[in-house]
Amino acid sequence: MTTTVVAPSGCSLRPLAGVLTATAVSLTGTRVSAIALPWFVLATTGSATMTGLVAFAEMAPYVAVKALTGPLVDRLGPRVVSWTTDAVSAVAAGLVPLLHAQGLLPFWVLLVMVAVIGAMRGPGDLAKSVMVPEAADRAQVPMERATGLSGVTERLASTVGPAVGGGLVALIGPLAGLAINAGTFALGSLIIAIALPRGMGRSAVPAAATDPSEQEPPAGYWRMFREGFTFLRSEPLLLTVIVMIGITNLIDAGFVTVLVPVWARESGNGPAAIGLLAAVMGATAVVGSLIAAAVASRLPRRTVFFTGFLLCGAPRFLVLALGAPMWLVLTVVAISGFGSGFLNPIIGAVLFERVPRHLLGRVHALGDSLAWAGIPLGGLVAGAAVALVGLIPSLIVGGVLYFATTTLAGLRPEWREMDRRRGSETRADSTAVEPEPAHSA
Repeated sequence: MTTTVVAPSGCSLRPLAGVLTATAVSLTGTRVSAIALPWFVLATTGSATMTGLVAFAEMAPYVAVKALTGPLVDRLGPRVVSWTTDAVSAVAAGLVPLLHAQGLLPFWVLLVMVAVIGAMRGPGDLAKSVMVPEAADRAQVPMERATGLSGVTERLASTVGPAVGGGLVALIGPLAGLAINAGTFALGSLIIAIALPRGMGRSAVPAAATDPSEQEPPAGYWRMFREGFTFLRSEPLLLTVIVMIGITNLIDAGFVTVLVPVWARESGNGPAAIGLLAAVMGATAVVGSLIAAAVASRLPRRTVFFTGFLLCGAPRFLVLALGAPMWLVLTVVAISGFGSGFLNPIIGAVLFERVPRHLLGRVHALGDSLAWAGIPLGGLVAGAAVALVGLIPSLIVGGVLYFATTTLAGLRPEWREMDRRRGSETRADSTAVEPEPAHSA
């Protein structure tokens, strides 16, 4: 049974603003927690091993649960999944400082709380992302612009969150950062549950026919999961993008968690340089994302995509390997951040254009999980490389692998499809968009 897209009778930025605001609030709290939680564990246990275990306890459930909840997002609707998972995350995050203050937070309980937060964040992030194309439809905004604004939101959260988290930890202590994380989850839940217009974020599964003779039994979970997997396997471009992003995510994880800290120590620049590099790259990435949101719909995707990766990939590794002065390192990192700002808007637009709406949750969940699968391994691989061959060879090899992955991969024929469907109408088997006189998201 298929339905067609019904264009909204009017457009408004309220739904789009609502989804992006909820995303910004939740991601900012998560970034604050990324500073506060490790510091809390180090301060209370003094163990780097336990700190790493806590990080694993959050990310492993995030990736695994996100991969498996795509069918639930499609069946229940992204709105319900988003506000309920954020509400559970708020409770779990709030229990950490509360139980610690009462002396009731042994390490195993902390691991459980963190695992719950990670398991809820996965489907919560997925659900908000799935609502972006509906927002673009309702607001009559080009897909590149909607995904560009989503990218700006993520970049801003990644820039502001760590700064706020570091300041809070320094001034008040890590428990304040954890409490703010709980508050942001609660606020994000309220925004999605209350502020979005009625009818937005509904189930993507077609409703049952009114004629009993036409009714089909609802698809089970594993059938829905299999449908998403089968569709993804049939899309060479999406698979190629996911594999490429998965490799670069693994390399980036090693760069951020191991190679940059080791470089900061061996170069004598100290930990302040780590924050400075992250701030500069984050700020210029915001600029790139803003420009992408404004003009990316008029640019050739394939050219912009691989130019962005050329700027944000290998140069970062090589400038550190060459022992360049700090001003040159910051210049290269700034250019890298600018290039990276163009990537997510293009990736998101391609995904939303090629995947039918009733499969979007499943395909998006599988794709994201595959792309993130290497992140927990990045630090382990980079650490082993530094131990075996040293920092400079590891940086050079990392840069070469990044270049080969992002540039040579562009020779594959699948990439020609990147520009062919842009501007095309939403697929006929997408779920209907209910007219909304105010606006949509």
